[in-house]
Amino acid sequence: MKNMRMYDLIMKKRNGGALSKAEIYFMVEGYTKGEIPDYQMSAMMMAVYFVGMNEEETFHLTMAMAHSGEMLDLSAIDGIKVDKHSTGGVGDKTSLALTPMVAACGVKIAKMSGRGLGHTGGTIDKLESFAGFSTAISTEDFFKNVNEIGISIMGQTKELAPADKLLYALRDVTATVDNMSLIASSIMSKKLAAGADAIVLDVKTGSGAFMKKEADAFALAKEMVQLGKNAGRNTAAVVSDMDQPLGFAVGNALEVKEAIETLKGNGPEDFTELCLTLGSYMLLMGGAAKTEEEGREMLKEAVADGRALRKLAEFVKAQGGDEKMVYEPELLPRARMVEPVLAEGDGYVERLVCDEVGICSLILGGGRETKESVIDLSVGIVLEKKVGAQVKKGDVLAWLHANDSERLQAAKERLLAAYTIGKDKKSEGKVIVGIVK
Repeated sequence: MKNMRMYDLIMKKRNGGALSKAEIYFMVEGYTKGEIPDYQMSAMMMAVYFVGMNEEETFHLTMAMAHSGEMLDLSAIDGIKVDKHSTGGVGDKTSLALTPMVAACGVKIAKMSGRGLGHTGGTIDKLESFAGFSTAISTEDFFKNVNEIGISIMGQTKELAPADKLLYALRDVTATVDNMSLIASSIMSKKLAAGADAIVLDVKTGSGAFMKKEADAFALAKEMVQLGKNAGRNTAAVVSDMDQPLGFAVGNALEVKEAIETLKGNGPEDFTELCLTLGSYMLLMGGAAKTEEEGREMLKEAVADGRALRKLAEFVKAQGGDEKMVYEPELLPRARMVEPVLAEGDGYVERLVCDEVGICSLILGGGRETKESVIDLSVGIVLEKKVGAQVKKGDVLAWLHANDSERLQAAKERLLAAYTIGKDKKSEGKVIVGIVK
């Protein structure tokens, strides 16, 4: 590697060439150690953005980033370990309900999660709605919890895929985020480093998703599934709709309450369907079910007989949280003000701009504008009307939960503008758009 120069690699990629495995590892290692400067890596990312990467290059980039830090060895956990990853969206509380459902059916979940940046909190932020809950646990406790309870979620360590963190920060400020190979390798490098045997991906599409177009979401899903399989991991992807928020609740503690209701069998239809679809593939890949249909029935039974809810309580308690809040969700953080947003005319909800709903939650204090922002876990939005619903003037479209009257007013105006009420009744559309295996 000593005779390699970053300058030559930039020129090779700029001119349409394919980088070799050795060249990619040289580049990733050099950048992680600080031996390759930002300006050269920026030039490379821009070259990749315009020229693209083939399947082999994308795979080597993914593996080089995965190996840039520690690769988590989960062999101390018995059985097949299954992980799930979502590309994120508004009201995406899936891990909160899905993981206890799957663990209650006997499949082990060893999951690393992050905090949210932008309009929603991440899984960790939502879990911190349970007083005392912590994801800052040791690897030993993480393994112990998965072995004994079947589920544990810990915060992502600095040692996990550090090259991805550095590269993502650079792409973020150089307008090179939006490239399929770079997005896929960023997500999959972290998932592969986290050590699970099987990975189920939830790839969102629509106005509230990273991939607005369906074709792009399928392309990303295929790329990631291929990367997982090339790395020897059983991988599948569900492409799901994010053209309007998932479920009715948006905001940390409010989403936790909705997840608890779902584990009691009273969850929103779209959210329940997504959990059953993702969960059935997790059971299939974890060896607990022989078919997707069998997996669905197992999950429904775990909800019906209360095992899934008890599993959530066990998991919360094991990580220092107050399990009483699982059975008494009214104890979760609550906002001081709850105000309705009223319809200004008659008709049907034709459109609800998904990312605008997320921004309203951010305005109320439910998300982070910078890494240093402190999230208010109690605020957010509970929707009453979604696409296809009939409304009359004065009907409640949504409830805003707030602790600040100025923020409340700003969010109210913005949320009202996110709704389009018209004469035509639109169908809600399906939450499951397709499956990539």
